[in-house]
Amino acid sequence: MSEGLRVTVEQSGPIPLSAEFSCAPGEVLALVGPSGSGKSTILRAIAGLYRPASGRIQCNGDLWFDASAGLAVPPHRRSVGLVFQSYALFPHMTALDNVKAALAHRPPKEHSERARALLRLVHLDGLEDRKPAALSGGQQQRVAVARALARDPAVLLLDEPFSAVDRRTRRSLHRELRELRTAVSMPILLVTHDLDEAADLADALCVLDRGETLQTGPTAEVLSAPASARVREALDIPLEDSA
Repeated sequence: MSEGLRVTVEQSGPIPLSAEFSCAPGEVLALVGPSGSGKSTILRAIAGLYRPASGRIQCNGDLWFDASAGLAVPPHRRSVGLVFQSYALFPHMTALDNVKAALAHRPPKEHSERARALLRLVHLDGLEDRKPAALSGGQQQRVAVARALARDPAVLLLDEPFSAVDRRTRRSLHRELRELRTAVSMPILLVTHDLDEAADLADALCVLDRGETLQTGPTAEVLSAPASARVREALDIPLEDSA
């Protein structure tokens, strides 16, 4: 598969990793597993913020990391949109300016129009001039997604993006993510501890434990037929629920 994202990362420590998976354009792949299973570390490796001891990361035919060849493309040269759990917005900037800050790769005359278009895409029309402190948690999350998309990424990485909002807002954001995936055809990786969220949003699951890929496959298949007792334990599925 030349299109989409392909990831293989290996190391014995300090954070053990033995993970391998792929994600096609337009697909949502959820990385699931207990705390400390390496989910966020893998996202950071894809973004170029962490360098594993061994492995290979390729997106749409572009090689971003190849340990055997000594290749590690720096983060600013990887076409990645990353949304953190904390959103990491600039508090002194408006929503519009937060998005414009990610548009340095485009001509300055395009910045305002493009930023406004992205804020419309995430349903923030009319809130362009508000600073993060004047936005709800869900609205801040939308700004963070718009800013990630401003980089014109080849892949979108979401690291527990809905964990800081209430259940009602989370349902609304889930609906908007489903809408968004139809507007942007790129691989989307979602890190989540919430199996209901993964079942609602993801086409496929990659189950991780202690940095190791235990099972990958269509979401319904993995949840209904865990491949082993270790997968059931990683997913916290009682034995009788997987029969």
